[in-house]
Parts: sequence; structure tokens; C-alpha cells
Amino acid sequence: MVLTVHHLGISQSKRILWLLEELGIQYELVKHVRAPALAPQSLMNVPGNATGKAPFVADSDTGVTLSESGAICEYIIHRYGSGKFAIPPTADAKTYAAYLYWLHFSNGTLQAAMVNSMFTRPMADTHFAKSANKRLEDAVQVMDDRLAETKWLAGSEFTAADVMSVYPVTTQRYFGPQMDFTPYKNVLRWLKDCGARPAYQKAMEKGDPEMRLLLGGEAPSESILVSGGVNSKGWRKA
Repeated sequence: MVLTVHHLGISQSKRILWLLEELGIQYELVKHVRAPALAPQSLMNVPGNATGKAPFVADSDTGVTLSESGAICEYIIHRYGSGKFAIPPTADAKTYAAYLYWLHFSNGTLQAAMVNSMFTRPMADTHFAKSANKRLEDAVQVMDDRLAETKWLAGSEFTAADVMSVYPVTTQRYFGPQMDFTPYKNVLRWLKDCGARPAYQKAMEKGDPEMRLLLGGEAPSESILVSGGVNSKGWRKA
């Protein structure tokens, strides 16, 4: 089996690299560089990648090509990972439901809230912007409350729900909004635990060796969308 992963720097495709490292599955990594803030033409030229976005994987054994990070995670776990880092439907109903909720929370709630807050920043005094900021704060608070009760998002064990949820509270913050996470102590504790995992460190070094990892509460000083994308210095290691 040769699984080819198309990874865009400073993006949510870090999830796929991390999961593969956790599972110990070998893969071919193809890296794409932003131009300078958006996806480059090289991603749009990849056969089968209709949206031109990352992550995007191609499985040589099955001929399957797939985008959407959540779908890719589930494909890898169930086809090549023997179900590891997933909670099966045969588990206790509440345990299974919690896993499903947190597996989809990032893409379904948190990332959307962050994007809405980011794009309403120029109209900070409007009702729309204040509402977007409140929705983001509420989403992060829900996450913080959950992590006050459990070590990992789905419960006592690390799962794909954690893999899916790290991106919006770390790398996505380079795009905005400039939100301070220091009040969310449980989220920060969880980020520290995630960042300490050898597979996470290995994936980040492979995918984005120049990127400073945002595992603390302090917000980036400005969005790379307005500071030059990959040409800016704010996201790079010192």
C-alpha cells in the first residue's frame, strides 16, 4: 500500500500526518507551499482533487482519492488502522455518542466560528461582529468545560477526536482571529498533552519544520492573511 498525502503548509492537513504517525503507517508526503496565503496551483493540478484544497490523499491499492480531513481520518482508521483511535458503535451508547460529537465538533462548530469572527473583525462595533465573537467564545468554552471533566475530548483515551480538534486552536490562529486562549486553562492543558506526543512532534517536523507551534494561550500579533502569508515572519520559528 502506498498512501500519498498532499499537505499544504500551515493548514489543517497536519491532522492527516499526525494520525498516520500515531498509527505508524508509512506514507508518501507531497508538500505544497502557499501562494502566498492561499492554496497554490500545484494543488489544483493534482488529479482527482476537484476542490484544489488540502489535505488530499491517493491510495494506490484501491485507486481511491479523497479530500476532507474528517473523511480521510475515518478512511485511514478503518481501512488501515484496525479501528485504532476510534470508538466503535458497539461501545456504550453515551461513550460512542461523545466520540462522534467531538470528532465533528471542530469542523462543524469551532472552525466555522473562528472564520466568522475573523472576517467580521473589520466591523468590530457591529451587532454581527459581536455575535460572531460571542459564538466563538461560547464554542471554546464548551470545549474547555469538556476538558475539565476528561483528559481527552472523547473520554479517558486519546482518539481521532483530538486529532481533528487541535488545528483550530493552534495553526488556524495564524489566520485569525487574534484571540487570547489564556483563560481556557483546560484547553491549554490538553494542548500541552497533545504537543507532548511523539507522533505530533514528528508530524509537525515533517510537514511544517519552519512553523512555530501555537501550543500556548497568547495570540499571534497579526493575521498572515494581511502580513504576507508564507512570506511573513510571524509564523516562523525564531
